[in-house]
Amino acid sequence: MRRTFALLPVLIALAAAPALAGPQDFQEGAVIPGYGKFAPVTDPSITPASVFKIVYDVSAAEAGKPNASLDRVARFLNMAAAAGVPAGNVQLAVVVHGPATEDLRKTLKDGSPNLSAELVTALIEAGVSVQLCGQAAVMRDAAAEDLIEGVTITLSAMTAHAQLQQQGYTLNPF
Repeated sequence: MRRTFALLPVLIALAAAPALAGPQDFQEGAVIPGYGKFAPVTDPSITPASVFKIVYDVSAAEAGKPNASLDRVARFLNMAAAAGVPAGNVQLAVVVHGPATEDLRKTLKDGSPNLSAELVTALIEAGVSVQLCGQAAVMRDAAAEDLIEGVTITLSAMTAHAQLQQQGYTLNPF
């Protein structure tokens, strides 16, 4: 009986606590439908006057699924639009190198479909600059004609990042 009374404040607190959010709370965005799902959150610091110039560094890849890092770029676009930030106030660039080079091919080297191709195309159509490290392209035998239309090849990921920083882009660590 004493244990029941001792647990009573805990049970009352749990009953009064808000329900936890879950995957069902994430929604598709208007900019890149099908990718970049997000949970709506009110943030008064994000307004239609907000301006973003962000570069993402993408090197990891996972076979059998679209590139998760590229999906995060779609999430940013979808969240910014949902928060009322005009498309003209969002400038995003993606610098790709290493194993993620494969995610920029029209089809994979072995001839199988590139599961990231649709996402990469949607990002480019939304105005995202997708840049492939030229050193990685040579290392992985990825010629310009092998790449999704709109992908550009730079001298290197290092020089691409340096140039984007000089243009006012900040590096997104996610």
